[in-house]
Amino acid sequence: MTLGELLVDAFERVRTGAEEAVRGLTPEQLAQRPSPRANSIAWLVWHLTRIQDDHVADVAGTEQVWLAQGWHERMGLPFRPDDTGYGHTSEQVEQLRGLDADRLIGYLDAVHRQTVGYVSALTPDDLGRVVDERWDPPVTLGVRLVSVVNDDSQHVGQAAFVRGLVRS
Repeated sequence: MTLGELLVDAFERVRTGAEEAVRGLTPEQLAQRPSPRANSIAWLVWHLTRIQDDHVADVAGTEQVWLAQGWHERMGLPFRPDDTGYGHTSEQVEQLRGLDADRLIGYLDAVHRQTVGYVSALTPDDLGRVVDERWDPPVTLGVRLVSVVNDDSQHVGQAAFVRGLVRS
């Protein structure tokens, strides 16, 4: 297995899990929150996709799918174009309403295609490249990609858990 194949597999698991969390749910179910301070499935999947889009586009030197393919306009959310959901308040999470499964999956798939196109060509020598010097130690490409997969996987698990509550 090559590094590219390994990374594609990791991101494919994120995509598949996120799709399974939203597929077949109504906009109301996607927006349902287990408690007033909890995240909805729609917010979790939107956020994990925005983080992947933002972080991978940054290290790849490409434009985010969110902007380049017009997803910001298609989603019609009341957030700035550069908002990824990081640090959102409970009130902001509540504003993410009215999204259907098809739009969430459409954006997820578009980001996945761009991510796979980038990571599939990476070699072990690429992983040591410093991509963010704001940290001590500076963040390498390998660390950034593992961070994205980890964060996305946690949010997929949360979305699957909330789905179980919504469907019960």
